Amino acid sequence: MKPLETFIKNAASAMIFAFSLAVIASAQTASPKVVYSRDKAPLPVAGYNTLYCAGYIQSSAIATSNYIIGAVTESDGFLSSQAQVLYINMGSNKGVNEGDVFSIVRPRGRVESRWTRKNVGFYVQEVGAVEVIRVKADYSVVRVKTSCDNLLQGDLVQLAEKRNSPLATERPALDLYGDPSGKAMGRILMGRDGADLLYRDAIAYVDIGSEENVKVGDRITIFRPLGTGNLYRAPEKESVSARDEGFQSKEYRGGKFSNQAGRKSGDKADGKVVRTFDAREGRPAIRQVVGEAMVVNVKERAATIVITRNAQEIHPGDWVELQ
Repeated sequence: MKPLETFIKNAASAMIFAFSLAVIASAQTASPKVVYSRDKAPLPVAGYNTLYCAGYIQSSAIATSNYIIGAVTESDGFLSSQAQVLYINMGSNKGVNEGDVFSIVRPRGRVESRWTRKNVGFYVQEVGAVEVIRVKADYSVVRVKTSCDNLLQGDLVQLAEKRNSPLATERPALDLYGDPSGKAMGRILMGRDGADLLYRDAIAYVDIGSEENVKVGDRITIFRPLGTGNLYRAPEKESVSARDEGFQSKEYRGGKFSNQAGRKSGDKADGKVVRTFDAREGRPAIRQVVGEAMVVNVKERAATIVITRNAQEIHPGDWVELQ
């Protein structure tokens, strides 16, 4: 290597070494900075759409005198959605002012618990919210502020209810073998939009409400009795019946994979045949915890819940218990 090249290379190495020392010294003397903090503010368990689009089941009467009477685009179709302009039969004669926000709901039908025969009221679908942009004497012009579904003429106008979501604070692991709390119990009546399989963040309705002292923010354990967890139940059959004939032993009939064979008694295989049903007889009540939920809306005999955790699928008919 030529002397000039050697000199340049050595000089460059010295500069890099000096720069590294300066960086290390600076890092040792500089004040430490927090790059990431584990302390996070708890988040709400339900967002705006979940809170105001969840729907509810109530037993008290609902006002039906105020409703949507028309739409600017009604000549093009019957369905309205977000940002479109509608007309409601409420004006200055009913105290409406510009900027007022109303909830739009659609009663769907009476609900009865098929498990307890409890009349919990009627299901009300929440389809959106509208804001008043112009007030006339006997009607008002409104703009769809939020749409949870298509809005239809005839949908009812209700006072907008202020709702706050419970916070999802840090929780221990879901206890799949936890003991009962001894508090109010009920059943999941149905899922929103008729869903049969429920999972985290899904909305469902339970047949306990303010009459059972249920409150917004209450946590609920979801469980089912052991042995009743199949959504699609087929007849229970053993893998091999005690009456089956084949390549099994002539003495121990039932096949080598069956527990329906005669058990050995003394020198002979003439003991009692044991079936699954027999093995379960007399066992204590065992419950299978499948999830956890939180109450986001409460009416007289029912409550709206959001699933916060699930260990497996959840479906209507599962039991619920206040924690």
